[in-house]
Amino acid sequence: MNTTKNIVSKICTDAKKTCLKLAEATTDQKNKFLLDLAELIQENKDLLFTANKKDVEKAIHNGQDDSFIDRLKLEERTIHSMSDGLVQIAQLPDPIGEIVSTQKQPSGISVGTMRVPIGVIGIIYESRPNVTADAAGLCLKSGNTLVLRGGSDSLNSNLAIANLCVLALKRNTLPPKAIQIIPITDREAVNELITQKNTIDVIIPRGGKSLIKKINENSTVPVIKHLDGICHVYVDSDANINKALKITDNSKTQRLGTCNTLETLLVSQEIAPLFLPKICTLLLEKNIEIRACSISKEILREGKFDVKKIKIASEKDWETEYLSNIISIKSVLGIDEAISHISYYGSGHTDCIVTENHSKAMKFLNRVDSSSVMVNASTRFADGFQYGLGGEIGISTNKLHARGPVGLEGLTTKKWIVFGDGHIRQ
Repeated sequence: MNTTKNIVSKICTDAKKTCLKLAEATTDQKNKFLLDLAELIQENKDLLFTANKKDVEKAIHNGQDDSFIDRLKLEERTIHSMSDGLVQIAQLPDPIGEIVSTQKQPSGISVGTMRVPIGVIGIIYESRPNVTADAAGLCLKSGNTLVLRGGSDSLNSNLAIANLCVLALKRNTLPPKAIQIIPITDREAVNELITQKNTIDVIIPRGGKSLIKKINENSTVPVIKHLDGICHVYVDSDANINKALKITDNSKTQRLGTCNTLETLLVSQEIAPLFLPKICTLLLEKNIEIRACSISKEILREGKFDVKKIKIASEKDWETEYLSNIISIKSVLGIDEAISHISYYGSGHTDCIVTENHSKAMKFLNRVDSSSVMVNASTRFADGFQYGLGGEIGISTNKLHARGPVGLEGLTTKKWIVFGDGHIRQ
């Protein structure tokens, strides 16, 4: 009987069996797969747009908000980004089989480590169809088999991309079950996938906080994840105002619904009278709702700024990932208070300082404990493609195994290897 449990179990078992077959794949085969898939995505973009249109129309009918639709919608730039990411992955060195740090020991044996695939990766994601292509490329290049379970809202888009993945696998005589998608929208499929501890080696969830929290609490399989993207930009007293304006604007408004979008702006009180009126004018013009601390609002009022549209921030605002057209602003005494605020309220995702003072920049880099820490750059750069990884399978705020954008290396582990010549232990 084809119950959800049986279907998921069969897919995961097939993925596990495929690991040995995929281990035989050459680097040339894997790279050709990536280039073929990039080409197929471009050639079949009209097919992808048609499938995606069904998903978007359904999401609109179901009352999903604009940021959700933005994440769901495939556009020309999304198609190009998917293809470019696959090409970039093909150009990266193949990490599998790399032998590192072989050293001869007093006993005469030589000991080193070898990079190897993790095994079977389970990806659970919500509304971003591009994750299907990104995950397929990164997992295949790193020698892992892949089980995908996308959100019900993007099922048509995900299936269309997954079909192209299978076609590219077959073209290169790679096992077609190296990349599989669970075609079930029932949430029970997620519950089954995260308890497949005998076949799945790691689960990587991509989606909202509630989804990731549920998976983290209920999975019997190790999880690589981040819960929140409460990202900060701190504008220091030694900041260049024009740089600060551009970085803050881009960090917040370039895309509203991503985990690397700015949520809380921290501003040194020394520079606040000059900076706050300019940035608030810019943000309001872009229909960003501003929730500011009382000190920030008073600074604006003293500068003759019309504060009627500025709301007072609550304690909850400092700990909220909006993923929307809302920003919280706090004036701080200086870098120490900024770092303390980030340490207390931050989620360990991405934080930035804008300053021309090298000592302060290094202090911020050393003391802010996040997976990405930036100096004079938009938080929107916290992305595997932008980091030269060819894409990412997710952002990790874990401190063990992988941290930050998870690319090829984050999808590998190592094993110890020993070379001897008849050596025995005395």
